[in-house]
Amino acid sequence: MKMKSSKTLTKKDLMKVFWRSFTMEWAWNYERQSNLGYSFAMLPALDKIFEGNKEKRIASYKRHLEFYNVTPWLSTFPLGISVAMEEESAKDPEFETDSINNIKVALMGPLSGLGDSFFWGTLRVIATGIGTSLALQGNILGPILFLLIFNIPAIATRYYGLFIGYNIGAGFIEKVQKTGLMAKLSYGASVLGLSVVGAMVATMVTLEMPLKFGTGKDAVSIQSIFDGIVPGILPLLFTLFIFWLDKKGLKAHWILLMIAAIGILGAYTGLLK
Repeated sequence: MKMKSSKTLTKKDLMKVFWRSFTMEWAWNYERQSNLGYSFAMLPALDKIFEGNKEKRIASYKRHLEFYNVTPWLSTFPLGISVAMEEESAKDPEFETDSINNIKVALMGPLSGLGDSFFWGTLRVIATGIGTSLALQGNILGPILFLLIFNIPAIATRYYGLFIGYNIGAGFIEKVQKTGLMAKLSYGASVLGLSVVGAMVATMVTLEMPLKFGTGKDAVSIQSIFDGIVPGILPLLFTLFIFWLDKKGLKAHWILLMIAAIGILGAYTGLLK
């Protein structure tokens, strides 16, 4: 795809980002998930964009170490947008750099839902079905077709996603900056991101207290009391407690050990289900 000559980056620079995007999950971690892979992929672009400005370059490195997780085959689309936004921030001293991560957060939920359902839930199943049926017959085309059916669309999506994200991002940012909508867009993106996080808490965090007061038909469980106040309030309170510990600077491994200890003690004493 052709790149505009007025831009700081060339297609060669973006290809470096593309090849590095394959490492997106190589350093996956429980604390910030794919953030290290995302940062590693961004490095060639950031070094070129902020060449000669060490302070801004270091600040850009730190920006992309925040929490990030998207289906790897669609990760290049936000990468392209991030590159375009970083490029714009280097040219415009009034650019709101917080909007870069806000856009990333806003894209995580929709892209993950789309990517997981298509690549993991559909394309992989089709490729496995075709490949397995041939392999069971002793046909060498079985594993070959499996790899081709899955990887050709996946790699093509990864490749074009980067350039589409970059070109859309560059043009879109220029228009938004001129109309003064960046602040509103950033705010909307952060609200959407928080909504996604809230939905994840409701669906992925489970905390039940089976203890009851009273006997027989008149017995009332602690769980029902809390659910009567706000459904799912216990998982929410526990998540806010973990968030508070994180803000206090407690290391992730100590938080994980504490969660495990609470689960074991709660199950042993019967306080937690």
